Amino acid sequence: TSTREMAELKSQIQTSFKLSGLTVRLEACKYLTGLLTPVQVEDRQSWIDKIVDKVQTQNLKSNVIDKDILSTAVKECTNQESGNSSVQKINIISAFETPRLTFSVERKKYLADSFSGRAGPELLSSADSKGRVYQDRFSMLHQRTARHDLFNTTAQSTGAENKRFQLKAVEFLLGTTNRLDDVIVLGMVTQMSHATYSLEDPSGVVQLDLSETKFHTGLYTENCFVLAEGWYDDNIFHVLALGFPPAEPSSTTRAYFGNINFFGGPNETSLKTSTVLAEMEVNNPDAMFVFLSDVWLDKVSVTERLRRLFAGYNTMPPTAFVLCGNFLSCVGEPGYAAKLKDCMKQLGEMISEFPQLAAESMFLFVPGPADPGSPNIFPRPPLPTHVTQDLLKNVPKAQFLTNPARVQYCTQEIVIFREDIVTKLCRNAIYFPETGEIPSHFAKTITCQGHLAPLPLHTCPVFWDYDRSLSLYPLPDLIITADKFEPFTAENLGCKVINPGTFAKHDFSFKTYIPSSRTVEDSQVPEED
Repeated sequence: TSTREMAELKSQIQTSFKLSGLTVRLEACKYLTGLLTPVQVEDRQSWIDKIVDKVQTQNLKSNVIDKDILSTAVKECTNQESGNSSVQKINIISAFETPRLTFSVERKKYLADSFSGRAGPELLSSADSKGRVYQDRFSMLHQRTARHDLFNTTAQSTGAENKRFQLKAVEFLLGTTNRLDDVIVLGMVTQMSHATYSLEDPSGVVQLDLSETKFHTGLYTENCFVLAEGWYDDNIFHVLALGFPPAEPSSTTRAYFGNINFFGGPNETSLKTSTVLAEMEVNNPDAMFVFLSDVWLDKVSVTERLRRLFAGYNTMPPTAFVLCGNFLSCVGEPGYAAKLKDCMKQLGEMISEFPQLAAESMFLFVPGPADPGSPNIFPRPPLPTHVTQDLLKNVPKAQFLTNPARVQYCTQEIVIFREDIVTKLCRNAIYFPETGEIPSHFAKTITCQGHLAPLPLHTCPVFWDYDRSLSLYPLPDLIITADKFEPFTAENLGCKVINPGTFAKHDFSFKTYIPSSRTVEDSQVPEED
C-alpha cells in the first residue's frame, strides 16, 4: 500500500471522528489505520462509522480518543458482526460493587465519585459520611421532583388546571416574618424531641404541626423525605397535606441522563438499550425465576416440599432459583452455624439428585437477618464459605449473594432484599393508613423514596459509605422484598414489588417471574396426592 493511500485513510479516520466532535490520538489513529488497510476501499467508511458509534456508547471522560478506547470499540464491532455478543445474559452484582455516582448540581448530571474527587468507600467511615447519606438522597429526590411536570417552571403551562407549584427551601420559611400560605417544601421528617416533628433540608430545620394533616398514599416514618404543603406562621409550619416526592418511570430517568450504568455490572453503559439482549429476552419465553423466602432447611416439611418442587421443575429447569434466608428456624440457638453447614450439605446432595436442574439452573442464596457471617447492618456480605463449601461441591452453579443483591437478566434489572422491611415500616409509621392495602402503600413508599429502607439508621442500620447499594434509582423492573409479612404482588410506574412470604408459614407458597412477558405468578408446592 502506498504512503499516499495510508495518509488518505488517516485523514478519513480523523475527519469521521471530528464530525462526531471527537479527536483521535496519533497512536490510536495509527492502530486503526493498520487495521483498516487490508479492508476494501469502498467498505472502509462503513467500518469507521460503526467504530465511531461504538466509541460513543462508552462512558467517555473526554473527547480525546486513545488506543484502549478504540480497541474496545473494534472488539465489540467484530463480535457483533460475527454474532458472538460479549454481553452476558445474566450478571450478578454485589452490593459492595454498585456504581458510585453522585448528582452534580452544577453540571445537572451524575458523575462518578472518582471523577468528582470523592474518596473511596470505607466500612467504618468518618462521621461526616453519615450526613452525606441524607444529602445524597436529598439531591437525588430534589432533582427528580424539580423536573416533574408539577414543579417544572420551564414547561409550557396552558390554563388554570395546569397550575405549577414552586418548591421552597426551609430557609425561605425561616427568613420570613409574615404568614405564608400555599407553601410546598421538600424535606426529611425528623423528631428533634419526643412527639415533636420537624422538617429538615440542607438549608435548615422547621417545626411541624401535623394536627390537621391529610396524609397521601404511603407509609410515613422518621427520616423519610416528603413534600409538605401548608401555611407557615410564627416559626411553625402547619402542614395541610403530606405526600411523597413523585417517582418517575425508569424510561424518563434514562431519557434525561442517557445510557449511564446506574445498576452495575461489567458494562460501561446501561444494558437497557442492548438490542442483542432484548432479542434474547423475547426469544426465550421459557426463562423463569423462582423466589422462595425463609427456607428453613432444618424442618422436614420444608425439605420434603423442596424435593417435590425440584422434581416438578427437573424436566423444565428455570433460569434461577432464588432462596432467601433465614435458612434455619432455630434463630438464636447455640450451634446455628454448624447446623446450617450440615443442612446446606444435605441441600446440595438433594439438588444433585436432579442432574438436569443442577446442570442448567442457577441457585442464588441471599442471607437472612439471623444467618451467620456479619452483623445485621446493610449491605451484608454473602454466607461464609465454610458454611457453603459442601453445597458448592455438588452444585457448581450455586452462587452466594450479598444482601441486598442485584441481578441483571438480559435488559431487565432485578433487586433482591431480605429484610422484614414492610413490618418495620408499618411498626415505625408516624401515621398508619386507614384505607388501601399495605402492599400498595409499601410499593409507593420505596419507589417514591428511591430507596429500599427509608427508615432511621437505628431501626435499619446501613454502612454509611455503602448506602447507595440500597438505592432504587432509576427504578428497576422487579424488586423482591422477602419479608415475614404475608405474600403480595404490587406495582408502581412499571416497577413490580413482590414478597414471596415465609415458605413454611404460608402453605409452601412461592413466586415465579417470567421475564419475557414480565409477569409474576403465585405458586405453591401441593401436598402429596
